[in-house]
Amino acid sequence: MSLTRQGRHYLLIGGVQWLLDWAVMVALSHWGMPVEAANVAGRICGALLGFWLNGRITFAGEHTEVGRRQFFRFLLMWLLTTAISTWSIGAIDDAVGLKWTWLAKPGVEIVLGGLGFLLSRHWVYRR
Repeated sequence: MSLTRQGRHYLLIGGVQWLLDWAVMVALSHWGMPVEAANVAGRICGALLGFWLNGRITFAGEHTEVGRRQFFRFLLMWLLTTAISTWSIGAIDDAVGLKWTWLAKPGVEIVLGGLGFLLSRHWVYRR
């Protein structure tokens, strides 16, 4: 499977995931939920959509699968990246405030998205 094709699909699906994640985080934190909890809720929404779409479209091939093993690997990756994201978002909120946190979230998620692509391509969706 072509790295270019996978990268293109991962970016497209990731963009949709990120919009959902960001919108949930902003809405919930705007309504008074602590930013860390709102971030986790947003990431859950994005993850549920992304796991299935990336497994069926981005990394689909003869050596890939979307099953329990892949979901467990995805969950481990998601827990790690969510911990990093949530710590980063909380630190940014403490340092410069909520509105800057909303603006900083895309940068945090872009860095974690690159890590997620590598882990997904070489570990998560493998048999």
